[in-house]
Amino acid sequence: MGNTVVRDDFEWVYTEQPHCSRRKQILAKHPEIKALMGADPQLKWIVTAMVLTQVLCCFLVQALSWKWLLFWAYMFGGCINHSLTLAIHDISHNVAFGNKSAVLNRLFGIFANLPVGVPYSVSFKKYHVDHHRYLGGDGLDVDIPTRLEARLFSSPARKVLWIILQPLFYALRPLLVNPKPVSRLEVLNLVVQLAFDALIFWLWGLKPVVYLVAGSVLCMGLHPVSGHFIAEHYMYLTGIETYSYYGPLNYITFNVGYHMEHHDFPSIPGSRLPEVKKMAPEFYDNLPQHDSWTRVLWDFVFCDALGPYSRVKRHIQLKKKQ
Repeated sequence: MGNTVVRDDFEWVYTEQPHCSRRKQILAKHPEIKALMGADPQLKWIVTAMVLTQVLCCFLVQALSWKWLLFWAYMFGGCINHSLTLAIHDISHNVAFGNKSAVLNRLFGIFANLPVGVPYSVSFKKYHVDHHRYLGGDGLDVDIPTRLEARLFSSPARKVLWIILQPLFYALRPLLVNPKPVSRLEVLNLVVQLAFDALIFWLWGLKPVVYLVAGSVLCMGLHPVSGHFIAEHYMYLTGIETYSYYGPLNYITFNVGYHMEHHDFPSIPGSRLPEVKKMAPEFYDNLPQHDSWTRVLWDFVFCDALGPYSRVKRHIQLKKKQ
């Protein structure tokens, strides 16, 4: 406890990612799960209420001292913003308006992005597709830390710093590992976000803008909810690359803890993922799972067998376009 991480490389495997074969097996036995796929009609109203709540908070925090502003940004506003990033995760799978309304989903993701303070939604969608399609793929899945991160952040103190800086690494890593051309929707995401931030500043000053951005940065760093970043795919048991969490924080995170279920069926909205587990318990009940995201963070920091290298990786040969 407190020593430098003993791993010096990722866990390289030579098998395909497991979720495609699992999906076929589960649907062969439980075809009724297909009824859970499709749009969640409540999602747009929940997200709209969250966005409006943060706009109201922007009005309320303008008179706070900086100390109390940062306190409420961490304790309340950041929790809403982190939850909105997970709503954006759901929206990226087109579950707000369905697969036939992909553009409407992208535009609604831009709307959900507003309180986060920095443009994020469209770029997330672009890379998250690869995370599902090429889970663990070297140079493709940008959810996996770089070798530089793994080498630098290998002691407990440095792992704490790495967790605090998670928002920065999630923003910069795709640009280094798998850069892609900027799309028109990404430009729109940027313009709309800057316009919203400027409007908040013009209406109520600097403090509400700091409240939004600081809340996002703080709550996606060292915060109990952020335990899901590590819980989802970091290898707590050798060779196991996806884990679920069924605890109460799912209520404020759009059930992102049901992560094995999500990767098995990414087109099922988060609100219905508990039904997947109920319909096919034999495929989930006996799998390794986490019971606390706070414990996940604690173990990650202080266990010398865990660190940024604790990820399954695989070489994936992409087919060249004809």
